[in-house]
Amino acid sequence: MTRPQATGPASPPPRSAITRLLNVVEWLGNLLPHPVTLFALLALLIVLLSGVLAHFGVSVPDPRPAGTSGRAEDGIIRVISLLDAEGLRRIVTGLVTNFTGFVPLGTVLVAMLGVGIAERSGLLTAAIKQLVLGAPKNLVTVVIVFAAVMSNTASEMGYVVVIPLAAAIFHALGRNPLAGLAAAFAGVSGGYSANLLIGTVDPLLAGITQEAARLIDPDYEVHAAVNWYFMFVSTFVVTGLGWWVTARIVEPKLGPYDPTQLDPDAEPVSMAPLDPREKRALRWAGLAALLVSAMIAVLVLPAGGALRLPGIDDTLGSLRPFLTGIVVLVAVFFAVPGIVYGRLMGTMRSDRDVIDAMAKSMSTMGLYIVLVFFAAQFVAFFNWSQLGQVMAVLGSNLLQTIGLTGPLVFLPFIVICAIINLSLGSASAQWAVTAPIFVPMLMLVGYSPEVIQAAYRIGDSVTNIITPMMSYFGLIMAFAARYQRDIGVGTLIAMMLPYSIVFFVGWTLLFFVWVFGLGLPVGPGAPTYYTPG
Repeated sequence: MTRPQATGPASPPPRSAITRLLNVVEWLGNLLPHPVTLFALLALLIVLLSGVLAHFGVSVPDPRPAGTSGRAEDGIIRVISLLDAEGLRRIVTGLVTNFTGFVPLGTVLVAMLGVGIAERSGLLTAAIKQLVLGAPKNLVTVVIVFAAVMSNTASEMGYVVVIPLAAAIFHALGRNPLAGLAAAFAGVSGGYSANLLIGTVDPLLAGITQEAARLIDPDYEVHAAVNWYFMFVSTFVVTGLGWWVTARIVEPKLGPYDPTQLDPDAEPVSMAPLDPREKRALRWAGLAALLVSAMIAVLVLPAGGALRLPGIDDTLGSLRPFLTGIVVLVAVFFAVPGIVYGRLMGTMRSDRDVIDAMAKSMSTMGLYIVLVFFAAQFVAFFNWSQLGQVMAVLGSNLLQTIGLTGPLVFLPFIVICAIINLSLGSASAQWAVTAPIFVPMLMLVGYSPEVIQAAYRIGDSVTNIITPMMSYFGLIMAFAARYQRDIGVGTLIAMMLPYSIVFFVGWTLLFFVWVFGLGLPVGPGAPTYYTPG
């Protein structure tokens, strides 16, 4: 059979505005170096900039009241050079302690020890599968989004388990599988920060926030649960918004599924329900989780509990040991049920299997550890040079000059975080760069680091699903190609854009109502406003 001859060059298909925007975002993102390289360059930039600005005597008045911890003796904050001999000595002797003393490093690794056991034993996968497959048909979408949001407790599990499972469930029910994929993707990535539990992201962000807050207040402490109240409620809000967008916008727009688009070579996702052995192991793991929770309650709730400080009338003040050590309790909460499940399923027959699970979870953190080394240097150099304090004062003075010091200051802050997230998708990388600037700046305006962190988490989450720079975007494209072989980046982004817009509006509105309308704390012991001294 002969092919028809082309009469001229084929004209390229018309590009939509969304496709053009995505091309720009992808181009800008590709201009950025690897996050590790980025932090190394930023650290070097701080050293060079400190030398230049110190040479010209750049300084600002210290706005903190006299007697405040960390206030300059003469009331002037000056840029300190790291290019001179003293600065070089400080850099060389401080590289190791900068790394080992960086708060997010230890807290995240400890939490991952417990989460790794639960994940490697198969417990987390079984729990998510049971939750989704056991849901009534009319609640499938709600349960999928909820399970997807909850899955971020265990890092990448949501991407590799929940998203393909959701698409397969929709397909089995005769619904468009891309709608199921979109609902799960929105929950896993768009609702990344929300959760009912304290996950690995909480100590990670809290540690970075604490380092940034200490640029203004050297004694400030930020524990892992400072956003728990707000993120607990956010879980249900994000679930409801995700269900509404799927049911009212995405699924009707996609329409009935064309089965001819199904990739015949794609491996089917297992839809088999849990067998009796798995269900039994899951029940015993659930019982173990309840027992661990009961033990924690005994240590915390009574006035004389071991994890409370004696002789302190203030409830939150007495709970300081519990809040400070909550990462350890999170690790235990996941580890014990994981061991029980693994023992009954045969995935953890001895202590060697448990140790191997912890070791494998640590092996997945190799890139994170390298990233933290350079991020820790950047934050330390920023602190030593006092550039952070100078920029914070200048920024807060600008906000006061233009009159943007009220709650509305958080709206452009969330928008800026959401835009940055389009090109720098890592939550830790983005916050490590922006926290030393925005946390001190907004503290000087009068807001607490805990509230600032909660606002950041909204912006960091809502644009994850519309950026090709997100690390799992290629994986999602591969899942989608199983059901629509010719799907492109623009198609996927157009499908996810309604979630991003609705999440941004709804979640931001919740933030303002929760924090400033109702005056509720974002977490235990988390004030809304910052008062020096």
